[in-house]
Amino acid sequence: MARFCACLAPVSARAEDHLAAMGAAPGRTPGLALVEDEPGHAEGPFTAHGLTGVGEVTLHNRARLHAALAAESAPAPPGCPDGELLLRCWARLGAPGVALAEGMFALAVLDGTELVLIRDHVGARTLFYARADHTWAASTSLRALRRWPALGTGLNLAAVRSFLTFAYLPGEETLLRGVREVLPGRVLRLATDGTVTEHVYWEPREHLADAADLTYDDPADHVLALRALLEEATACRLPEAEGVGVLLSGGIDSSLVTALAAKLHGRPVHTYSISFGDELPNELGYSGLVAAHCHTRHRVLTVSGDAVAARLAEAAGLLDSPVGDPLTVPNLMLAEAVAGDGLRVVLNGEGGDPVFGGPKNLPLLVHEMHHGAAAGSVAGSGRSSGGSAVGGEDRATAYLRSYRKCWTDIPELLTPGALRALEDAPPLQRFVEPYLTGPDRMTYLLNQLLHCNLRTKGAHHILTKVERLTASQGIQGRSPLFDRRVVDRAFATPPALKLRGTAEKWVLKEAVRDLLPATVVDRPKSGMRVPVQQWLSGPLRDLGGDLLLGRAARQRGLFRSDTVRTWMKGEGTLLPRQGGKLWLVLTLELWLRSYGL
Repeated sequence: MARFCACLAPVSARAEDHLAAMGAAPGRTPGLALVEDEPGHAEGPFTAHGLTGVGEVTLHNRARLHAALAAESAPAPPGCPDGELLLRCWARLGAPGVALAEGMFALAVLDGTELVLIRDHVGARTLFYARADHTWAASTSLRALRRWPALGTGLNLAAVRSFLTFAYLPGEETLLRGVREVLPGRVLRLATDGTVTEHVYWEPREHLADAADLTYDDPADHVLALRALLEEATACRLPEAEGVGVLLSGGIDSSLVTALAAKLHGRPVHTYSISFGDELPNELGYSGLVAAHCHTRHRVLTVSGDAVAARLAEAAGLLDSPVGDPLTVPNLMLAEAVAGDGLRVVLNGEGGDPVFGGPKNLPLLVHEMHHGAAAGSVAGSGRSSGGSAVGGEDRATAYLRSYRKCWTDIPELLTPGALRALEDAPPLQRFVEPYLTGPDRMTYLLNQLLHCNLRTKGAHHILTKVERLTASQGIQGRSPLFDRRVVDRAFATPPALKLRGTAEKWVLKEAVRDLLPATVVDRPKSGMRVPVQQWLSGPLRDLGGDLLLGRAARQRGLFRSDTVRTWMKGEGTLLPRQGGKLWLVLTLELWLRSYGL
């Protein structure tokens, strides 16, 4: 297992010194090296057409890329690694060649006086970069950049505020000052003179008919087109000649991926579900029904509060950016179970909500329905004039409020010193305004929300969590519903077919209705109840107090001790989502300690 580092310095020898300081192993190519013994899938360096690159690259459509290169009279060796194949596509086809690729990839390319950084369409693999001592450095390991003495990085307070608002970091910023994240669907050119040029090679776009009322489109056409793409997206992610795992919650998204895998794969399909104990509401009845219906080899893992307490620090430290998700430890345990069964690939149902319209969008849709006159918009999933005040609050601000995390609690949670340092920080609305109120926003309100969810939570929470936790066990987590072609299809589908009356993800459900029991397809989304409050008042109580009120936290001067004490008693401004807010603070504290911040 390894990640990679890349350096562009005025003198190549200096690049090697910087790489060594970041913990990269000496390589045969100046400026490119692997960081050994860190969980990742890095390979290289590769050389092709005068360019040299290193990457974490997994491609799902190799045949198509080989054909495209052959058409340009530049065939690639049949057995070349995925990283080399993508490098060849970039070298001969440029950005269109990268856009043609389907997969999970982060690639760094040395091109004369430039360092080129490429990230996949949806953000399945992450890539970071920084500049110090007239040198550019990039890595798929945030820890490597943290170790870089020339950078001398510290805590980025603006990112702390972002995390407390979103429960993840929604854009380019990281918690390390001076370190930025490459956004998905982008190619960055970093020049030796310090300039940065960004090229967007793929961004979701609406591709809808011009008819005034799109409800008159034939729904059957959209259903059939989506079904074909779902089968292609799942098939290309199945490993050859070996079994595959599927994380099966019992919801429609993971159930349809299970059903498609069972239909398309000629090898055993293993499914895995989580239980927090019989006394809590769960979806085990549905996941068991799907497993029996699809004839999978099914396992249910019981996760105790003691296990979460024992492994929460470990799970937090595996992430390049913290994720305030209480399922982090259970997800890590699922990855361990998959690896323990000898599997190398596990599929999941992530992507259904941010791509096809899950319940996260309902609060804002209802909000606009009630205040549509003030917004100048049509309620529900209809056309939107986009972003004027809605009930006295602009759409971007309403979106932030809908997260119901710690945004409104920040004045009471952070210390006066931290608040003063944030006075000139740019507004948090900037992360969502391009999708909700910007000049290039999509036409329909539901699509604006989905676009925003895809580019924020999808890329910076869902996919990064899947990648890092599965990579820690030497396996690959793959998400068919985040397939770029499926995403394009979703934005070519009329909004009224995604949210049809009160039926969420209608077109997605209809596309797989024949594969699953009606009980599963037509059930309302309930989700798994995670006993966060029980953990915080039980196994995590002493640990939380020691961490959040201990010397290290006090010396950092980030959180007000009186507020933390009040929250730990279940008092103050915690409601609603009482446990979730304290969980965010605890998760952040563990991550900061893991990175020595």
